[in-house]
Amino acid sequence: MIYIIILIGFIFLFTRLSYVKIVKGQDYYNLALDLWTRTAPTKGVRGNIYDRNGNLIVGSYLAPTVVVIPKQIEDKDYAANFLSEVLEVSKKEILKHLNKKVSVEILKPSGRYISVDKAIKIINKNIKGVYVVSDSKRSYPYNDILAPIIGVVGSDNQGITGIEYIYDQYLKGGYGGLNIYTDAHGNLISDLTSYYNTALSGADVYLTIDLNIQLILERLLDNAFVKYNYDEAIMIAVNPKTSEVLGMASRPTFNPENYLDYSEEVYNRNLPIWKNYEPGSVQKIITYAAGLEENVFKMDETYNDPGYLIIDGVRIKDWKVGGHGTETFLQVIENSCNPGFMTIGMRLGKDKLFKYIKNFGLGSKTGIDLLGESSGILFNEEKIGNVELATASFGQGNAVTAIQLVNAASAAVNGGILHKPYVLSKIVREDELILKKEAEMIRRVISNETSEKVKYALESVASRGTARGAFIDGYRVGGKTGTAQIAENGGYVSGKYILSFMGIAPMNDPEVLIYLAITNPKNTIQYGGVVCAPIVKEALQESFPILNIKPSNDGISLDARYYIDKRIFLVDDYLGMKVKSLPYTNKYNFIIEGNGNIVVSQVPAPGERLIEGGNVIIYTGE
Repeated sequence: MIYIIILIGFIFLFTRLSYVKIVKGQDYYNLALDLWTRTAPTKGVRGNIYDRNGNLIVGSYLAPTVVVIPKQIEDKDYAANFLSEVLEVSKKEILKHLNKKVSVEILKPSGRYISVDKAIKIINKNIKGVYVVSDSKRSYPYNDILAPIIGVVGSDNQGITGIEYIYDQYLKGGYGGLNIYTDAHGNLISDLTSYYNTALSGADVYLTIDLNIQLILERLLDNAFVKYNYDEAIMIAVNPKTSEVLGMASRPTFNPENYLDYSEEVYNRNLPIWKNYEPGSVQKIITYAAGLEENVFKMDETYNDPGYLIIDGVRIKDWKVGGHGTETFLQVIENSCNPGFMTIGMRLGKDKLFKYIKNFGLGSKTGIDLLGESSGILFNEEKIGNVELATASFGQGNAVTAIQLVNAASAAVNGGILHKPYVLSKIVREDELILKKEAEMIRRVISNETSEKVKYALESVASRGTARGAFIDGYRVGGKTGTAQIAENGGYVSGKYILSFMGIAPMNDPEVLIYLAITNPKNTIQYGGVVCAPIVKEALQESFPILNIKPSNDGISLDARYYIDKRIFLVDDYLGMKVKSLPYTNKYNFIIEGNGNIVVSQVPAPGERLIEGGNVIIYTGE
């Protein structure tokens, strides 16, 4: 009986061993491998950020990282001496990492994103327990260009602000690492070979931004700062048909590679979508469109401007002393006549005016795919009296963002459709389209017929009115100036203004809208038409060849009175000339771009007409 029990026991033991060895053997072996594995983690290369044409805006470069397995290091004093010398930090700092009771330790920050030369030195030294794994770091070929939109990444290559944060899940990629087999004491298991899991690279993000237009905006803001020493500035370019952003720049700005060197207010705020301010006369576009849509005036209707209006006992003056006298309502917008716009506002009434202000998107977020957008601030309609209604009609009292103004003006000239502005074009991973953004309609705000009238009126402003500083001979340009006081602590700051200008072209079929706002420019007349219009004009001129906008001579001619002290010249052909051989001329000014010796391009093109004292931009090359 005992022998039978022993036999049964042996049979059971044999069966169990066979089950463990044959059936479950691989599972147990895999569990053991997991226990023996030490992984030095790596992240996939972060995806690139491109403009609409595939030009690189933000990339990544190889930046190896040092990791250690403390238990494998036999002589920690020797290893610390070597690493402190190569990484240029104290031995004490290195020993903190080497003495940690962890399986794998990353030497950060000193061993993070090191140079290739340093990595080769460490690899060649071949210290047991010290490893170099592949890693990458963000590179910015254009330094601070587009910084508030692009945003920043943190020390672990994760998005913190801007596009980097919004689309981090696509950009960051997956994890990989160097897998090393060790026993419980951290010693290498000699008969098992270490292996490397390649990390998955991140997807690439394409923006609606046109890098060439962006560079124009950035350069013009820098030039304006040298000339006017302003406090802040905002410049936006969009396609008014779709509200896709072609360029967006602001000052102050920052370098995303060294963002911690700047105040948090600078790198955390994107002024074109965050800053609230009174828009001034640029908002008159909305009042004018509303009045046309509601038929409260006709463009050829006569109006008399005495230079002021008295509203409920309050005398509200025009910007021009003595007023403009008798004029049509077309001339009201040409002259940016405040009493004329107050009259339109009063005819509309509070409910209708503010209905259009809201329908055009003021007072609410546009929904642009960027972080930190403000809603703006509108008058409390329950507390609006006739005085508030009058001032709101010419752009005083309400606070808006630049992107709201740009989007509203786009709707006024594109046929009457308000769109949601956007900066993302598409996301691609290894030629596979993951996400694509299209224009998104929000609502119709005015009829196409009214939009046509607004386009004509704005072109007239640039040809015969306050925006003549932006007139471009041979192109149909429209625009609207703005000069607004700066509100602060319940009142207005004396002597400080936000000057602005909205330029649009071509007015028969608008393809580009550029807006500029400058806060507190110094040593200049405080009018948007004087300071901002010429800058926007230059931006438009340079953008025309980029956007393939052709000349057209069927628009509104420049007002003859503008020629009293100005002559018109045909621009000479300078292509192929040596820069040092450019002739002196008192007809116009040269602006030299580039460091080359030969003229490779010029704006305006040879044979185009230019007003005396204008600028011919010369692009140089070798």
